[in-house]
Amino acid sequence: MAFKFGTNKDQESFLPPVIDDYVGPNDPVRVYDAFIDALDFNELGISFVPKAGAERYEPRLMLKLLVYGPSYGDRSSRKLERACRHNLSYIWMMRGLQPDFRTIIRFRSDFKEPIKKVLKQCVRMCVKMDLVEGNTLFFDGSKLRANASLEHNLSPETLEKELSKVEQHIDDMMAEAERLDKSEDDLPSLMVILIYIFTSA
Repeated sequence: MAFKFGTNKDQESFLPPVIDDYVGPNDPVRVYDAFIDALDFNELGISFVPKAGAERYEPRLMLKLLVYGPSYGDRSSRKLERACRHNLSYIWMMRGLQPDFRTIIRFRSDFKEPIKKVLKQCVRMCVKMDLVEGNTLFFDGSKLRANASLEHNLSPETLEKELSKVEQHIDDMMAEAERLDKSEDDLPSLMVILIYIFTSA
């Protein structure tokens, strides 16, 4: 039996040449991507007019990051920063952009209420479209049962109660993300740490 060897790191192309091929056609990140693209940003109160000052990223992409990330347990800005560099679904969604953690914190702080509103809309959309049929929708540990079989169908009243619980958890999750960011605020970025290690060796 022969060993399997990885691709030579010196080759010119390791990843697919087209970013759209980084994720499969049925990857969940595509649902989040399409969902955010369909939102009315004027109604949300998120402006597309660039402001003077620090570098800013396109709001639609930043909102995708802050909705998709928490759905998979990535709440802190530093985790999201790393994911944009190392996780293919994030790289695909962000079109290769790599915002640093302070940029992520700033966007979340500036648009906290719209982000919470979109997260809550996302939960309701997933349930309405049966995207979690026979499964469980996770938001950082909380679970929303959504089995659509006749034996397990939830009444509208029960479903609304469950959704209200999840929406409350989203509020708590956003507060927890802010707490994590504050606790990590004085730590250097991952890139600063790596540069220090390699230049000090």
